[in-house]
Amino acid sequence: MNFSELSLTRPLLRAVEEQGYTQPSPIQAKAIPPVLEGRDLLGCAQTGTGKTAAFALPMLQLLAARRPARSQVRALVLTPTRELALQIGESFAQLGKYTSIRHTVVFGGVGQAPQAAALAKGVDVLIACPGRLNDLIGQGLADLSGVEIFVLDEADRMLDMGFVHDVKRVMAKLPAQRQNLMFSATMPKEIEQLADSFLHRPVTVKVDPPSSTVDRIEQTLYPVCKADKRRLLAWLLTEGGVPGALVFSRTKHGADRIAKDLTRAGVSAAAIHGNKSQSARVAALEGFKNGSTRVLVATDIAARGIDINELSHVINFDLPEVPETYVHRIGRTARAGKSGVAISFCCPEEQEYLAGIEKLIRKKLTRVTDHPFIAAANEPAPPPAPRPPRGARLRPQAPAAQTQRNEEPIVEEKKPSQPQPAQGKANQGQPAQGEALSASAKRRRRRHRAAAAAQQPGQQAQGQNQQAAKGQKPAQPQQKQEQKRGQQPQRPQKPAQPQQPKKGQQPQRQQKQNAQKGQQAPQRPERENTPRAQRAAAQPPKAERPQPAQRPARSRGKKAEEDPGLLLISRRPPAQKFASFEEYIQSHGGVTAPIEGDGEE
Repeated sequence: MNFSELSLTRPLLRAVEEQGYTQPSPIQAKAIPPVLEGRDLLGCAQTGTGKTAAFALPMLQLLAARRPARSQVRALVLTPTRELALQIGESFAQLGKYTSIRHTVVFGGVGQAPQAAALAKGVDVLIACPGRLNDLIGQGLADLSGVEIFVLDEADRMLDMGFVHDVKRVMAKLPAQRQNLMFSATMPKEIEQLADSFLHRPVTVKVDPPSSTVDRIEQTLYPVCKADKRRLLAWLLTEGGVPGALVFSRTKHGADRIAKDLTRAGVSAAAIHGNKSQSARVAALEGFKNGSTRVLVATDIAARGIDINELSHVINFDLPEVPETYVHRIGRTARAGKSGVAISFCCPEEQEYLAGIEKLIRKKLTRVTDHPFIAAANEPAPPPAPRPPRGARLRPQAPAAQTQRNEEPIVEEKKPSQPQPAQGKANQGQPAQGEALSASAKRRRRRHRAAAAAQQPGQQAQGQNQQAAKGQKPAQPQQKQEQKRGQQPQRPQKPAQPQQPKKGQQPQRQQKQNAQKGQQAPQRPERENTPRAQRAAAQPPKAERPQPAQRPARSRGKKAEEDPGLLLISRRPPAQKFASFEEYIQSHGGVTAPIEGDGEE
């Protein structure tokens, strides 16, 4: 069968003859007739068999047969990569050179002004990547309401690798009545079900078994360690007889690193991936095509659609995780009826990927062991380290000797403190000898003292007044007891300042004067434990009640702090000077006397 038997017009046959094609490929022979009939098509064929011409030729003939009243986009071709979009654009330019069909290519990574200008002039065929096309639609620069034929090229990758949402957004702008064509090298069952959801009674064309490889490609496998892959690649390009190759890397960073290592080894190389600008990608691809660059390192997505007829070697530096991707990779060679070589590096960590690839292509790859890096690849992988216990994973274990030395002070620090013997209610809350008091401990000590003094306020006041009337000093049993134990009160840095009394409280000097005159302060019973009748009986007559002392004048300055320790270091000069701290304590009622102005906080 030749192209003249496919009912193609004379301008298309002339363009095909100029390209050097005489007989159609199997996918072209089976796909062109149903497309010319206007039916939907689902085509699956191996890479390099002419899928682009299988939909370009019938599309050009259908569009040339009917001319619209106004200029608008009548055919849309969606592709996953920029390189594939450019390749399809070149095919339309070559096959439609003797027709009046106009086309343009739209993709991201470049300025949109030239693309918007081309759309404004009017085109018949639009080849686009979904991302940039959605941007132009959102800006109102692209109108898809007149599309008659819609084509998804590399449909499996388009729908499976993150483009499904962009594709659905584009399809929402298309008219309901249209012709749908889908072509791809691989077509898993999941993708077929998704494609059937918008294909209307499609004609399915499967020329070869799904995911089969070309018989003209010689496929070999080089076992090698991961660390020796770059050295093996340089050895193949310098001493292994490989003139040039398209090298596939799994990551963008890996592609850049491989290109730099080859350049250091004296091999001209360039990298192409999604992070490169469009100008850099085009320059790298053109340099590889014209022979100025021996090695082109690419990722899977960027390599889709790279059509180089003279490419003889493809090297899988990293085995792909998806077995179908292996078919796309090696399909870059052995195109247009020529032969090619596909070399794959496999480290022990990639054995699982290798098993999936051999299962998909139903063929065992030929192992090559006569290379200088096979010895390291044959070494067994070290066994995995035993998993530490759950508690030991939180912190690293120290050596035995160091752990034993560190345990001794820890044991000493955790020794329980021996309980202190009881010293009576008056001594509760006081620190041991040589122990510093915190602020909270000081407050607790003041509260204990105030509580002890409040239990017997009448007895203490009566005893103090009697001793003051006789001219004797108040007894200080607690101070003597502390001196016997060797405890000495803390010495202040500055002499103390008498504390300002609270509202309704007699100053201390007035209390002493009243005591010397024989006035005895009445005992005030506790309201919590005394009934109301007893409290009323205990109160003296109004005539016998002592007159309250006059309130001291309120100072206009800042209110003094209630802590006596702060009063001792006050900068204000004291109202009364003392020769020693003991004299100051005795004048204020001794150690056991409650602190003036201190209350519950």
